[in-house]
Amino acid sequence: MINKDRIIAQFMQLVQIDSETKNERKIADFLKFKFTELGLDVVEDDSQKRTGHGAGNLIATLQATSGIQVEPFLFTCHMDTVAPGNGIKPIVGEDGWIRSDGTTILGADDKAGLAALLEIIQVLKEQQLPHGQIQFVITVGEESGLLGARAMDRNLVDASFGFAMDSNGEVGSICVGAPTQTRIEIEIFGKSAHAGVNPEDGISAIQVAGKAIARMKLGRIDEETTANIGKFEGGGPTNVVTDYVKLYAEARSLSQEKVEKQLALMKDAVDTACRDFGARGEFTSTTIYPGFHLREQDAVVQLAQKAAGKLGLSGQTFTSGGGSDANIINGFGIPTVNLAVGYEGIHTTEERIKSEDIVKLAEYGLEIVAQTVNS
Repeated sequence: MINKDRIIAQFMQLVQIDSETKNERKIADFLKFKFTELGLDVVEDDSQKRTGHGAGNLIATLQATSGIQVEPFLFTCHMDTVAPGNGIKPIVGEDGWIRSDGTTILGADDKAGLAALLEIIQVLKEQQLPHGQIQFVITVGEESGLLGARAMDRNLVDASFGFAMDSNGEVGSICVGAPTQTRIEIEIFGKSAHAGVNPEDGISAIQVAGKAIARMKLGRIDEETTANIGKFEGGGPTNVVTDYVKLYAEARSLSQEKVEKQLALMKDAVDTACRDFGARGEFTSTTIYPGFHLREQDAVVQLAQKAAGKLGLSGQTFTSGGGSDANIINGFGIPTVNLAVGYEGIHTTEERIKSEDIVKLAEYGLEIVAQTVNS
């Protein structure tokens, strides 16, 4: 049912459209044209005003086949890529793997998903297959911390459940959980003094920060929780006791209770170190995106597994340590799983994907559509 030559040609065209995150205008215009050409109703939201990115999110709606009355649902992918993502030259190897020429990423994250969705629509139209209402939510700024999805107006989304196409893993596996991510900023205020004449009159913010970090448990906290210090700013001449530093960190967990506990422990480490040295500290944490954790018995998971089984795919569920637009859409109250795409080495110049996996992903999505009608 899937036109293999067409979907691969579509993928090759998509990855050659420059769309590094914050510069999505070209790809947004191309996708608007394609969705409109296929007969969908397309809206570009006004999130660009809030994100500063090159375009807004696209919400393209495929109306239900006449007489089909089932719950509306959505597919979602993102249109942006990481850098270096300009001037991509995709190469199909004799082994069936598609790669770049090695100077850029490939952009299979997430243009393999985009190619699959465009092919699904094409097949539904050509073969007049029955379907309910389907929205295709294509976001900007996913690679910039889910900015596009976070700025999206929930009222534009008309779906009871959803399927993202943006996870690592073999096609047919299903991500059912991903963590809450919190961004942390820590400021330490010490006291300057001459480092050679009277260092005892100073309070080294660097030393206080070091003691605070030493008190923290970082890295893998448990099977659901991680924490990391990513950046340490501050300092100056070696003859001055440094009076200010700033640390940038994060904490993630599949459990809201655990992420809150980790934040409390990190703050306590800062407070204790500051108290011991007579310094002052400020600890600020912000939730970047909410976590989600769907169960095997949830309808959207069962539907994805049933469709996988029909195609002889694994249907295996797993949880991820990274976030995606599925986090935001679950936060909207729309249960959404994240389907594995089959790409490897994403965010590197070694990124690659098998041609057959792009085809398989489209077949999987098409079977999901069928199951929504037949269930």
